[in-house]
Amino acid sequence: MTAPSFSASDRPRVRLRPKVDARRIRHGHPWAYANEVVTDRRTKALTPGTLAVLEDDARSPMGLVAVNPASRIFARMLDRDPAAQIDAAWLEARLSRALDLRTRLYDAPFYRLIHAEADGLPGVIIDRFGDTLVVQPNAAWAEVLLDVLVDAAMAVTGAQVVIKNASGRTRTLEGLDDSSGVVRGQAPDAPLPVPMNGATYLADVMGGQKTGLFFDQRPNHTFAQRLAQGAKVLDVFSHVGGFGLAALAGGAAHVTCVDGAAPALRLAAEGAALMQADARFATRQSDAFDVLAALAEDGALFDMVICDPPAFAPSKQALEAGLRAYERIARLGAARVADGGVLGLCSCSHAADLGKFYAASARGIGRAGRQAALIHTGFAGPDHPQLPQLAETGYLKALFFRL
Repeated sequence: MTAPSFSASDRPRVRLRPKVDARRIRHGHPWAYANEVVTDRRTKALTPGTLAVLEDDARSPMGLVAVNPASRIFARMLDRDPAAQIDAAWLEARLSRALDLRTRLYDAPFYRLIHAEADGLPGVIIDRFGDTLVVQPNAAWAEVLLDVLVDAAMAVTGAQVVIKNASGRTRTLEGLDDSSGVVRGQAPDAPLPVPMNGATYLADVMGGQKTGLFFDQRPNHTFAQRLAQGAKVLDVFSHVGGFGLAALAGGAAHVTCVDGAAPALRLAAEGAALMQADARFATRQSDAFDVLAALAEDGALFDMVICDPPAFAPSKQALEAGLRAYERIARLGAARVADGGVLGLCSCSHAADLGKFYAASARGIGRAGRQAALIHTGFAGPDHPQLPQLAETGYLKALFFRL
């Protein structure tokens, strides 16, 4: 994909429709939607990823945007200066600012380096695994400038390998391809070990979910770990052992990880073995709801049950069905917690805000006949910063209850 290159003086103009409240964007919201922009043959013909000047309905410039006529998000704000040059120096400045925050927060180079709009690179995700970067260019402008972006990221971090991950719903909504692969360096020949919270995780950066590991739950893993000493733990929707391996590192007596993906569970088991904790570790590969039903038939109880499912409500249209699913998982999970034990419930659905997710969780716990006290509310770690004007960046919620 190649978008035309325009100098600052001859960039196309994109204008907001009359009666669209420009204050939302002036006050920090980074998007203009397709139904907010004046569209004609000229704007519809713009190549996805083209840089343009966004104007209000009075033709006053508001900033430099990247446009995509094929997307519901027509324009993404790149810079409040309409004359900004989006080049290697501009990208390196944004990347350096993001890196400075992460190096202050973490003592090892394993984190989310770029969290899209909140780090000033709309639609771009970059996760760092030591000398390897996994990039998700989830907006057309980033796809167009991928080579420049990758070179800038390598220059700033010193990384030797960069992998493009093109999976996920967001790229489909942007009209982008799903072609993943190595763009710099050589593909790792094995999953990469990632030290985190005293545990060792294995990230399949070539074939795993998303970038291979979910860094966002790190602070919630830490909280669960503090309660894990001597506990019997059930980690449902565990992926590569997120909460389970953290609990092992915290001294859990035994951990069972449940997931539908056999490859993810194999990596979890290998991580437990690297921690010399495989004698305290087991896996069950099946549908999580089926496993919880089977455990109910067996009367099995645990000191801690944590459910971290995929997004049950990935959009507003899926919200009601998603909330019912969260309620159901809360009911089934609560029934497997021993008296005085802990139930952890997580949601990565931005459409289900904290209040709705809390209400669904409380209904499920009540339907299980349990009484609960909320002891912790968690969010994504600081390497996943939230943009206050964009609710989507605050997608992760974690609720821990003592039952």
